[in-house]
Amino acid sequence: MDVRALGGQGLKVGAEGLGLMGMSAHYGATDDTESLATIDRALELGVTLLDTAEGYGPFRNEQLLGRALAGRRESAVVATKTGVEFTDEGAFRGHNATPEYIRRSVDRSLRHLGTDHIDLYYLHRIDPQVPVEESVGAMAELVAAGKVRHIGLCEAAPATIRRAHAVHPLTAVQTEYSLFERGIEQDGVRTALDELGIGLVAYSPLGRGFLSGAITTPDDFAADDFRRTDPRFQGENFDRNLAVVDLLRSLAAEKGVTPSQLALAWTLRQGAVPIPGTKRRRYLEENVAAIAVEVSDADLARIEAVAPLGVASGDRYAPELMKGLNG
Repeated sequence: MDVRALGGQGLKVGAEGLGLMGMSAHYGATDDTESLATIDRALELGVTLLDTAEGYGPFRNEQLLGRALAGRRESAVVATKTGVEFTDEGAFRGHNATPEYIRRSVDRSLRHLGTDHIDLYYLHRIDPQVPVEESVGAMAELVAAGKVRHIGLCEAAPATIRRAHAVHPLTAVQTEYSLFERGIEQDGVRTALDELGIGLVAYSPLGRGFLSGAITTPDDFAADDFRRTDPRFQGENFDRNLAVVDLLRSLAAEKGVTPSQLALAWTLRQGAVPIPGTKRRRYLEENVAAIAVEVSDADLARIEAVAPLGVASGDRYAPELMKGLNG
């Protein structure tokens, strides 16, 4: 797999990473045996950036990754997150990006991961009650202490990114980015990242599975799959979004690739490092094959014609979760 520089602080990763959240939370039934096999296969294929968070489970996802990397820690670039508080028993407490919580949670994450350092440590959400300078200052202390090697933000507004970067250089910003979610092209985030030399990590690059072409009805989702509450998967929004996917499916077929591969190849062409989430080897292998898919200027124009900026119908989160984004 091609290796890319992520940001300007010296971190290098495989061109495509792997999001681990679904292996432990939010997307229906889980299977640790298959998940561990999927992580094994990812490493074999050259995937190095493995993305988790203390809140996925909570804690179970970090623990799973720790098991997967036992005895081969240096084969992966481990990314995890802080800033959303959980008790040691796993009870959710809300935003907490205070220096005190960051210091406490990093040690807990290190224990769960079974490692002495985190390669990329994100602030999972911006805490409206804590100046980002204080949060990033605490993360910078962790870098100085050797517990963390690089830091980043998730879902941050341009002004927040600039303020944070002034305290300590950010390696990456992780945000939702796909053919269905291109808000960063309009709101100044992409401009800020390019100006400051910060890497873009794209989560949900397949539109939470919509762009895979495999979803035909929201009734297929398990009862505990959070997409049942996602506006893009409901009512008329679902029908309109499915019609766009059908058009993209036709373009993919003409190129002899799957819809997932076309969507990921588009994201890679934008200079992002996508971290498509999957808990099964067969989907991982399909996703990784997207790296070899060439997207020409002509292809870009055809994709843009059927999936222009703002094409998706519905907000990307339910109202309560939208409130947690830094706008």
